[in-house]
This record gives sequence, C-alpha cells and structure tokens, in this order.
Amino acid sequence: MRRVVITGLGVVAPGGVGVKNYWELLTSGRTATRTISFFDASPFRSRVAAECDFDPTAAGLSPQEIRRLDRAAQFAVASTREALTDSGLDLSTLDPGRIGTSLGSAVGCTTSLEREYVVVSDGGKKWNVDHQYAVPELYRHFVPSSMAAEVGFAAGAEGPAVVVSTGCTSGLDSLGHAVELIREGTTDVMIAGATEAPISPITSACFDAIHATTPRNDDPEHACRPFDKTRSGLVLGEGAAILVLEELEAARKRGAHIYAEIAGFASRCNAYHMTGLKEDGREMSQAIDAVLAESGIGPDGIDYINAHGSGTKMNDRHETGAFKRSLGEHAYSTPISSIKSMIGHSLGAIGSLEIAACALAMEHGILPPTANLHEPDPELDLDYIPLVAREQQTDTVLSVGSGFGGFQSAMLLARPERKLS
Repeated sequence: MRRVVITGLGVVAPGGVGVKNYWELLTSGRTATRTISFFDASPFRSRVAAECDFDPTAAGLSPQEIRRLDRAAQFAVASTREALTDSGLDLSTLDPGRIGTSLGSAVGCTTSLEREYVVVSDGGKKWNVDHQYAVPELYRHFVPSSMAAEVGFAAGAEGPAVVVSTGCTSGLDSLGHAVELIREGTTDVMIAGATEAPISPITSACFDAIHATTPRNDDPEHACRPFDKTRSGLVLGEGAAILVLEELEAARKRGAHIYAEIAGFASRCNAYHMTGLKEDGREMSQAIDAVLAESGIGPDGIDYINAHGSGTKMNDRHETGAFKRSLGEHAYSTPISSIKSMIGHSLGAIGSLEIAACALAMEHGILPPTANLHEPDPELDLDYIPLVAREQQTDTVLSVGSGFGGFQSAMLLARPERKLS
C-alpha cells in the first residue's frame, strides 16, 4: 500500500492568519473568540464567534478574485498558496493530471448566498425575488464545487476534484478521501483540506434554534469551555486549512520536509439522531478502533489526542466514553486537548485545522492546551490539558470529530519512520 505524508501546510484561522501566527496562538493558550462584528447580532441568543482578521489583498488575492470568490473560497485559495510554498513542490515538473483536489465544507458559500438573498428579495419583503439584482457570481456561490475548482486553479491541478460535505467531520473526511486517492494510485499529490465562513445571521439563527451555541455573551473571550463543568455550548468559528499530501517515497526522493504520515482514517455514522450522541461513545470508538487496526498501532501507542471538544456536555461525555472504550487503561495517561476553546468551531473546516495543529504539535514537541478549563468536570476523569501548552515529544497523534447527522471520524498521524507491525 502506498503511504501518504503531509509536506505542506496553509492556514487561515481566527487570531492567526498563516501557519506561524496560527501556531503561536495555539501554544500561547490565547482565545480568538469575541463579540460578533460582521453583523448586528443583538437579536440572537448567542452573540459571540471566532472571526478571522483576514485581509484578502494582504493575502495576495487579486481584485478580480476578491470580487469573484466567496469568503470561504478566499480562505481556501490563500491557504492553498501558502501550503504549496511550504511544500517546496515544483509544479512545473509534475503531471497536472496526477494532482487532485479534495475540499471539505459543511455550509458552502453561506456568506455570499445570504447577502445576495437579502438583495434580490429586498430584505426579505419579496417572495418572488428579482434576479436582475443578483451578482453575476451568484451561480458560483450556489454550487459548492466551485470552491474545489478554485483550489484546483490555484494549484494547476487537473486530476480529480471533489467537495466533501459531511457536516462537522468534513475537514477530516476530505483528507481521508485524498489519502485513498493517493493510496490507490489515482493521484500522486493531493491538495486537500477544508474551508468555512459560516458566521452570518442565518447560521446564528439555526444554532440558536437548537441551543447548541453558548449564551455567555458577557465574556466572549472565555465563552468556549470544553471539559469544564461551567461549559454552556459551542462558539461558531471560521477559517481554512489546506494540506499538501504526497506519496511517501516520492516525497523522500525530492527531499521534502515531512510533517507526518497519515497512517489511518475511518468514519462511521451512528444512525441514531441528527444531533444526539450516546454517552458510551460506541460509534466514535468504532472509528478509532478501525484507525488503529489500519495503522498497525495498538491502543498503548497513542501519544496525544486532539479531541472534538466542542464545549457541549453531550459531546464531552461521548468522547470520554469513546476514548475509554478504545484505549482502555491507556486512555487515563494520554494527554487530550481541544483547540476549539481558542479558535471556535468552524464547522466543516475545523477537522483540517485540527490536523494542521496535530502536525505542528509533532513538529515542535508541544501540545496545545484547552483554554478556559478552570473547573474540570468531575465526570470527565481523563488528562485534559488545561490552560498552558505542554512540552512533549509525540510519535503518534489521534484526532477525532463528530458531525450533525451522526458522523464520527478519526484520523491518526504518525512519524513515517515508526516501526510497522
């Protein structure tokens, strides 16, 4: 089986545009959550979010690209360019038909679609909207595949191009799909990851309706509190992470810098409830077990877990149950943290942002903390890293995700030189 490694990273995140700034934010334990500034959020139950301070011009986008692309697509293109530069790939020496694109997104071009609906409906007054007021780019915004096409354009990739939309696991699942294409020999290089820009009135209204987001509006910097007994819900975020994935031997041959190998990936669906999770964590555990089997790494071989850690009681209990089921006693000595405490929950993009963080944790020997974890929930008795980053060398990192619809995904990163069973 062809082995797949990460050779390039590109990131747009709240509090940290670019990989360097992103990593500095995560290791400092600072939060990027704040009162929503993109629109008047006063009518909503939850009025906090993790917004990106993103300047498309400073990110190198042309005036034409800025007008054409939705905010989520802008994130993806900027991240793609950074990842390609980081990888050191000479695209002119590659067959473009052997370069593919796999992009995750849960809600597509929400920002532009809502903006244009407000215009064509005259602020919602007209049931029969007037299409003449719509921008020419509206079709691009309506079809999520346009974002994968833009990433393909930026990379000169003429191989398979796909958008994976599986809710909040999209960012993991898009990478998993990319890995399979390289493993089966369809492609040699994949530009893969996820992007999301969901902070808009319609998204806020949807999450308000199910009471999933926190009402802690008086203290936005400390609003997201995974694993803390005072937690009250998730905080919406936005951002993108794009990774360059290559076949291991080809990467070694060209002398590429290798962050990590993607040694395993699996996904499950609980077929139970759109938003509900069982406390025993059985479905997530099944995904973890499949990843361990695929990688040849036993439960005792996991050095760190990047948790889904959304900041809801249901998720925290589900994950804790899953880790205990899959890792047994080793779960109690395995450090765990959630970066959503700092950058919020960017829906479909978060899985790729977390994998980028996992690769950087392996690179630098530092584990990001869980911000705002001052009062650990006594029901959660594992080693959730509080407040301050922890220095620790890691050879294997497990990252997990849960998505609306019952999706449960897991991915394992490992050093390529590990001993294979």
